[in-house]
Amino acid sequence: MSHFARVENGVVTQVIVAEQDFINTGLVGDPISWVQTSYNTYGGQHRLGGTPLRKNYAGIGYSYNSELDAFVPPQPFASWTLDSETGLWNAPVPMPVAEGKFYTWDEDTTEWIEQNIPTE
Repeated sequence: MSHFARVENGVVTQVIVAEQDFINTGLVGDPISWVQTSYNTYGGQHRLGGTPLRKNYAGIGYSYNSELDAFVPPQPFASWTLDSETGLWNAPVPMPVAEGKFYTWDEDTTEWIEQNIPTE
């Protein structure tokens, strides 16, 4: 079985498991509005080493960018930019990498803020 995303006005509104032949019957609407997606694809990589399909697995609310042939998640912040290779959004500065530390993005200052997580 395959996964298909219904794309309406460029936005994913539904994701189903089906075969291409079923989509082609028109029982679930115009076949042209359905685009195949793969739950094994994320960031332009296939998790099992296969061929990636459309950069990311489609989710409701994602957009379908036909120029990139990619499913793109909603933009998390206005300052973030789309990476055309992965179909994912990047912060203007990379998140710090520090073992045991957690960060959240602050759009007002456009920087990562370390979070103090209490330990028991």
